[in-house]
Amino acid sequence: MTSGSVAAVDLGATSGRVIVGSFDRGALRMDTVGRFANDPITTPSGMQWDLFALYRGAMAGLREAFAAAPDVASIGVDSWAVDYALLRGNRMLSTPMHYRDERTARGVDAVHAAVPFDELYRRNGLQFLPFNTLYQLACERQDGMLDAADGMLLMPDLFGWLLTGERVAESTNASTTGLLDVTTKQWDTELSARIGVPERVLPRLVAPGERVGSFLPHVAKELGGSASVVAVGSHDTASAVVAVPMKADRAAYISCGTWGLVGVETEHPVLSDAAREANFTNEGGVDGRTRFLHNVMGLWLLSETIRTWERDGGERIDLPALLAEAAEVDGRVGIFDANDPVFMPAGDMPERIAAWLAEHGRPVPRTKPEFARSIIESLAEAFAGAVRTASELSGVPVETIHIVGGGSLNELLCQLTADRAGVPVEAGPVEATAVGNLLIQARAAGIVDGDLDGLRAVVARTFDVSRYLPRT
Repeated sequence: MTSGSVAAVDLGATSGRVIVGSFDRGALRMDTVGRFANDPITTPSGMQWDLFALYRGAMAGLREAFAAAPDVASIGVDSWAVDYALLRGNRMLSTPMHYRDERTARGVDAVHAAVPFDELYRRNGLQFLPFNTLYQLACERQDGMLDAADGMLLMPDLFGWLLTGERVAESTNASTTGLLDVTTKQWDTELSARIGVPERVLPRLVAPGERVGSFLPHVAKELGGSASVVAVGSHDTASAVVAVPMKADRAAYISCGTWGLVGVETEHPVLSDAAREANFTNEGGVDGRTRFLHNVMGLWLLSETIRTWERDGGERIDLPALLAEAAEVDGRVGIFDANDPVFMPAGDMPERIAAWLAEHGRPVPRTKPEFARSIIESLAEAFAGAVRTASELSGVPVETIHIVGGGSLNELLCQLTADRAGVPVEAGPVEATAVGNLLIQARAAGIVDGDLDGLRAVVARTFDVSRYLPRT
């Protein structure tokens, strides 16, 4: 082992952070040196990510990282999946579109007309989500954008390009595009040709832990230090799963934030008809593992509900107080299908929830605490159901459910998930994505060593978890 520090740029759907990690006696120390908002914008093109605001925030955080820890050996970037920018030479053709933009629907029709979904599943192993990258690229083809492009970079790799000038595609995030062969883990160029995506836009693949490149001179000058950019599990869930302190052969995980990613870790993909019909996905994991999981709408349901109340009422909602009141709600509340696509777009979430419940003959909440309780109960039911299905389809017996990410702080959600699943829930760490990001970099730098079990042992030594037992 060697000494030193590494830094994680962790980009979430609502905010970003820069965290410096160092190691002492086999435990991880984390210092958050930068936080910044992630506020999408709407332009004539549609809903887009404010890339340059994110870049400014990340650079400000990295300057603080080098000021606090001049021995930073490397930087790793992770973010949400599927979204990208198209390039031509050293220029972006446009800033990245948001996966919630309505354009994706027409891409679905174009792709499925060329390749039926059952064949797609055999090739890429992905659940149907209308915003998967291949559907977005089909829209680009219809709009003529692919004719001009000679490169495509997913969000974390786009940040790596801004820092180093190198074009790569990290494999765990590439697995979410729909264009990676689920078995060979290489680009499926036959598939890309059939849907009209030219092979020239697909970057060189790299694995987590592989060095991408060094800072460009102007970047080093601006940051006041020089370091390498190292590929991590750049899909945030891939990094988060590294930081789940679990025994993978008998546990499930829920990486819970804007989305709830619910599944198990397997050695090989599960490509059965039953898995396809259950809409489970096979995404790449660190060290060649497969993340066999289902996307549940997640805390987006609650955050968008609160955003609606604050916009309409002009008053800020105290989330801890709201959850405390929700925990005290007596009587039955309506439970809705948290996976219904009606809840995907931004907008008036309470109205949509009330309409769904009324249409299905279920109790409609009357107060804010009842709405919050309905959302948490519905999420817990969706989480428990996805865990059961993941176990049945994969053959992994689930004795414990680990909840990591922001949802691990939601005591009501953790307890209700344990109750509905009938197995204990262990909650934490909160910053799992950044933890996994830092651990992969540290292993690449020789600061720590070991396989995934060894890295998870570091997590177990460093972080306390809260345990929730199912109530009869």
